[in-house]
Amino acid sequence: MLIHDFIGIGFGPSNIALAIALDEKRLAGAQNVSSLFIERQTGFTWHPNMVLDHAHMQISFLKDLATLRNPTSRFTFVNYLHEKQRLQDFINLKTFFPSRHEFSDYFAWAAAQFEDRCVYGETVFEVLPEKRGGEVTLLRVRSRDQSGEVHERLARNLVVSVGGTVHVPECFRPFKDDPRIFHSHNYLGSIAANAQAQRIAVIGAGQSAAEIFMDLHGRPNAPQVDLVMRAQAIKPSDDSPFVNEIFNVDFVDYMYSRTPAERAELLREFRHANYACPDLELIQQIFKVFYEQRVKAETRHQFLRRHEVREVRTANDGIYLTLHDLNNEQASTSRYDAVVLATGYERQYHKTVLTSLAPYLGDFEIDRHYRLKTAPDFHPAIFVQGASEPTHGLSDTLLSVTAVRTGEIGAALLATAQSPQQRVAIGAL
Repeated sequence: MLIHDFIGIGFGPSNIALAIALDEKRLAGAQNVSSLFIERQTGFTWHPNMVLDHAHMQISFLKDLATLRNPTSRFTFVNYLHEKQRLQDFINLKTFFPSRHEFSDYFAWAAAQFEDRCVYGETVFEVLPEKRGGEVTLLRVRSRDQSGEVHERLARNLVVSVGGTVHVPECFRPFKDDPRIFHSHNYLGSIAANAQAQRIAVIGAGQSAAEIFMDLHGRPNAPQVDLVMRAQAIKPSDDSPFVNEIFNVDFVDYMYSRTPAERAELLREFRHANYACPDLELIQQIFKVFYEQRVKAETRHQFLRRHEVREVRTANDGIYLTLHDLNNEQASTSRYDAVVLATGYERQYHKTVLTSLAPYLGDFEIDRHYRLKTAPDFHPAIFVQGASEPTHGLSDTLLSVTAVRTGEIGAALLATAQSPQQRVAIGAL
């Protein structure tokens, strides 16, 4: 069986950037590292159900897959525009923030150049240790394709980039199979299946909730939308220059060097630079919608601030939500045709994928270069992308440091491939 130097689980922006970084290191004279990426989707897509009309990136195009690591890379967003013959027109837009549709196309353009190194339509469900002489020297990666067939591959190292999994509030979990209740991650497909819905609740206070509210407001069937959140107000993202420094590459070193208590305080202090913080322009649009309702004496939409969902009941005629008003401590029940959960994501799925390796991984502690700390008799390197926010900072789940992070992981993979332990592992075969 062919042994890969590493297998990457997932082929989203993080592992695409890693493929780019390693390819550029090879072209610069570094040894070739044999790789294979396994992606559960049947082709490259990036949040396809949230590519809404008028939605744009919240991050500068310069924080693309390569620029901060190598501005001369042919995989920069600027070169993508050049190859698509849109560079001059983009300049005339006078913006740092492309549409989400365009950035998704940029990612797809980059991914297409590594199709020979990616297997699509397979879901990794298990990673097993392979022992030689009583020590773990290789990893057996097991995946299942869409026909149910199981595939097994061997790797010396692993890079896990599985992204976030949807967070569903506890009271909604018993209804995960009800197509009328769905997470924002599936918004466009699910709202199309609920095209006749006339009364919709959107739960959340972040960018996704705000974008979905405006999308529903502009739909031709004119649904009534209740925007439900625990907060008193929709707070804008703070993108001022000094605050934005927390997303700088060098802030990762600062964050990692702090004590756990100091890290937690930094995350609390800057939380509204990333979470539950739509763009100010979007907030102003929502405010205008509610203001114009007052001018026209209409009550199509409601802004249910300081409300939380206490109970969920489903019936043939709709979804019944018991909403608790935190201001007056009173509860009321409202009926909806559909409920959208813009309730964010969790970043623990890598532990599920690596369950069979748990005895060697301890507390899943990650070092400065994104490698899991393992037992002495475990020689493969396992790198994790997008699961290090508590130790590496708020930029970890964003594109902000992706280009540089993957350069660091690429360098570490090259060093690992040359290590005595892995050379011994190769000889043991």
